[in-house]
Amino acid sequence: MEQMTVLWGLLIPFLGTAAGAGCVFFLQKDLKLSVQRALTGFAAGVMVAASIWSLIVPAIEQNAAMGRWAFLPAFAGFWLGIGFLLLLDHAIPHLHRSIDQAEGPKSHLSRTIMMVLAVTLHNIPEGMAVGVVYAGRITGSANITAGGALALALGIAIQNFPEGAIISMPLYAEGKSKPKSFWLGVLSGAVEPLFGGLTVIVAGLVVPAMPYLLSFAAGAMLYVVVEELIPEMSAGEHSNVGVLSFAVGFSLMMALDVALG
Repeated sequence: MEQMTVLWGLLIPFLGTAAGAGCVFFLQKDLKLSVQRALTGFAAGVMVAASIWSLIVPAIEQNAAMGRWAFLPAFAGFWLGIGFLLLLDHAIPHLHRSIDQAEGPKSHLSRTIMMVLAVTLHNIPEGMAVGVVYAGRITGSANITAGGALALALGIAIQNFPEGAIISMPLYAEGKSKPKSFWLGVLSGAVEPLFGGLTVIVAGLVVPAMPYLLSFAAGAMLYVVVEELIPEMSAGEHSNVGVLSFAVGFSLMMALDVALG
């Protein structure tokens, strides 16, 4: 039963991406810029709240015996997560850069490839976050309840929904078929259960590293928010749409974590 719970927990965020990509079959036009900004802001709010309540706070609480120095493992893990995403940032172009820099006769192909790569990059730390939380739940090495783990999975699934749509809809608008646009959107989320499962295995074998892994995932997720999502939700006029959506996503994830935890 516990194994099935973990399996579904790892799959829930992926299903959110797939559901979002499925919008291409029901909507006829590309998402408006204001809608994309709102969805991006919502996703950023969910990720920030999840990083704090589902990852950093449990990482610190696990080392309460260290007294005033209980923050050290979380501090170290957080910076490891930042460094990891910094390296990936240099290896894989991010979404706002790739779209701006795609030029020439192969621009549509470049935009397609870079868009999928960029969102796939976003999904790696999210999959790791879900994996490490469920690993903490299984091993009992972190103060994580079944409801808290489910809240994180649901929160990330909610923010994955717009990500799936933001991939599939523009691809369809650029001339891709609906099925191809859908599967490219789904593909971007496939790394989440993969990295989530690997993290569950690794974390289960190295239980003392749990605080570092929790805060590592938080650092990686917050890097994505600050580097990628916040600039996009604030671009252009009427940036207050993104800010308000951020607040909605943050408060919803906070409520989910506390209510289910």
